[in-house]
Amino acid sequence: MIARKKPITILMAEDDLDDQILLQRALEESRFLNELHFVRDGEELLDYLYHRGLYTEPVKAPRPGLILLDLNLPKIDGQQVMQDIKSDPNLRRIPIVILTASHEEVDIHRSYALGASSYLRKPMRFESLVEVIETLGAYWFEIVELPPEPGQS
Repeated sequence: MIARKKPITILMAEDDLDDQILLQRALEESRFLNELHFVRDGEELLDYLYHRGLYTEPVKAPRPGLILLDLNLPKIDGQQVMQDIKSDPNLRRIPIVILTASHEEVDIHRSYALGASSYLRKPMRFESLVEVIETLGAYWFEIVELPPEPGQS
């Protein structure tokens, strides 16, 4: 079971509905106990983080402890979103894991230069996706010590 003593909110930026469904199924199969929220483009991701538009009520947009980010997002691409997040003192400590189909070396280098915590390519097979999610969960929720949310010590 993948869970911390105090589960964190995971925010996943993924525009492809089929990929959202596969990720949701992989998380369930991995027995992920953390709350998961999906946004479908870069603009919606920033609205979520800044409590704008559909996300003005904080209960609809709890602060994520981890962002899973696809690079190929409509409206505002993943790298621009990451640059915006990492330049904001109130958001920059949120770890961002790139989960994308891109195999471009330039995307890997730029993502790390912008502050990505990890870069993962989406596997082609569902079984492999489940393995990636289980490993990701074990690392981020059992091994790594994440910073407390602002206002907590």
